[in-house]
Amino acid sequence: MSLRENQRTPWREQRALDGPLSPDHPDQVLTFLEWCKLNRVSERTGRRILDAPDGPKVTTLSRRRVGITVRDNRAWQESREQARRKRGNGGVMTARNAIQK
Repeated sequence: MSLRENQRTPWREQRALDGPLSPDHPDQVLTFLEWCKLNRVSERTGRRILDAPDGPKVTTLSRRRVGITVRDNRAWQESREQARRKRGNGGVMTARNAIQK
């Protein structure tokens, strides 16, 4: 057995986003870890976002598990985009600003 075979991948990395999301199923529920990976945020930041009043709608899967539907994630992302447009960038470095500089 090689050293590489002996190393185990953490279960969180194995489970999160194993397959592609289907755009045909907006009601598909993402687990919390899948949602974090999809939005490229850490677990801590994900929990902070979900605790905030302007976070995405959360679907309760069981007493201890929550998820976010693809539709609710998309609506949340669009609301964040609209909020930024209304406020202006407020001195925040955006991708467009970074490219121009």
